[in-house]
Amino acid sequence: MKEKQQNILIIGAGLCGSLLALRMGQRGYNVNVYEMRPDLRKTDISAGRSINLAFSDRGNKGMKLVDIEEKVKALCIPMNGRMLHDKEGNTFLSNYSGRDHEYINSISRGGLNALLLDEAEKHKNVSIHFNKKCRYVDFENTTALFQDYNTKKEFIEDADCIIATDGAGSALRRSYYLERKFLFSFSQDYLTHGYKELSILPTESGDYKTYKNALHIWPRGDFMVIALPNIDGSFTVTLFLSYTEGEYNFNNLTTPEVVTEFFQKEFPDALELMPNLVKDFFENPTAPLGTVKCSPWHYKGNTLLMGDSAHAIVPFYGQGMNASFEDVVEFDAVLDKHEGDWETIFSEYGKTRKKDTDAIADLAIDNFHEMKDHVGQVIFQEKRKIEMALEKEYPEDYSSKYSLVTFNEDIGYREAMLRGRAQDKAILNMLTDNVISVGDNIKDILEKVKKETEAILEDDRIAGLH
Repeated sequence: MKEKQQNILIIGAGLCGSLLALRMGQRGYNVNVYEMRPDLRKTDISAGRSINLAFSDRGNKGMKLVDIEEKVKALCIPMNGRMLHDKEGNTFLSNYSGRDHEYINSISRGGLNALLLDEAEKHKNVSIHFNKKCRYVDFENTTALFQDYNTKKEFIEDADCIIATDGAGSALRRSYYLERKFLFSFSQDYLTHGYKELSILPTESGDYKTYKNALHIWPRGDFMVIALPNIDGSFTVTLFLSYTEGEYNFNNLTTPEVVTEFFQKEFPDALELMPNLVKDFFENPTAPLGTVKCSPWHYKGNTLLMGDSAHAIVPFYGQGMNASFEDVVEFDAVLDKHEGDWETIFSEYGKTRKKDTDAIADLAIDNFHEMKDHVGQVIFQEKRKIEMALEKEYPEDYSSKYSLVTFNEDIGYREAMLRGRAQDKAILNMLTDNVISVGDNIKDILEKVKKETEAILEDDRIAGLH
């Protein structure tokens, strides 16, 4: 493609930034990317960050856009459902969908990021610079101040526009907030829970110690453990736990004996697979879980926030990376309509995208409560059985909230949330009132669920909730 003269500066070479750099490179822009960390292809920088992520249909739209879908597929391990573990070690597989072709994937953060960086660097008009920390963005003059980690030398870069994909601690967002040059709204809300990365190592022969094709969950009401498979036979395990509340919390798990006692009591079957538990627990950091919302995402046609820098979410819908990749797809569509007019591009992109990112942020917090508690409740399991049967028997007529969010990539998060919540309410209400039950005729259930869902949606519209 003929190179455009316009210079794009991207702050952050994580998943969103590297995909954006690749796409802007394909479109012919002159792209410079500055990343504060070392090149992950040359050094291990995974400590404390999720080393694998849930990759699904919305994220795959981004891979299709830049034509690397098959290369990404090679990095994926399909997960067909949630494998629930109770305290006695009994397991129950709850599929994500009644349609066989719908599943999510476990993918290596580092492997995917490295692939995107490699693909971006194939374009001579894309340059990526590592160990360069952004200190400040002068958004009125479209310049950014960086510091080289190694030499400590500071330097200024300018561009025709700056797009910040530098995550929840974004330097551009901080500059927006601190400068007070325009009306900028910002909120950062933390859960009372934090998380810690642990691991289940492969067997000596390199096999998986437990079922490979599922997202494993040990739901315990106020806390939980989850595990996602890796290509090398290991699982990345994450403990989600309150900092201060409950008999066991991060503040009182201070000795190997107490940590082992906690797992022996709450997750005995996981503990059997984790002889390395104590070592992992005390070597790996405990990190907070927060939601970032802000508005507007842009300043004139000069600067724009994208990905986690605009809308960081908690990880419980497995949509953080997928939402950031979808950002690039949505941005690209707006670029098609208004190329050359950055102010209109940034403004329209923010207007159309923010309602959906707000929705997935709220859904992720809903799913936190669902995963740690509701999945273990009988009424919730009955609801899922009904939903699986509806999706299996009437694949064109019914999609659960999870399917709407995860597999129906052609509708926005907000629409998926509104319809999905109404459906959940309809099924739970009718199960509670004995209007429907698991053994009923599935066609009758479908008609009742559809009718009740539409009534709830209409009530919401009248109440102004849409």
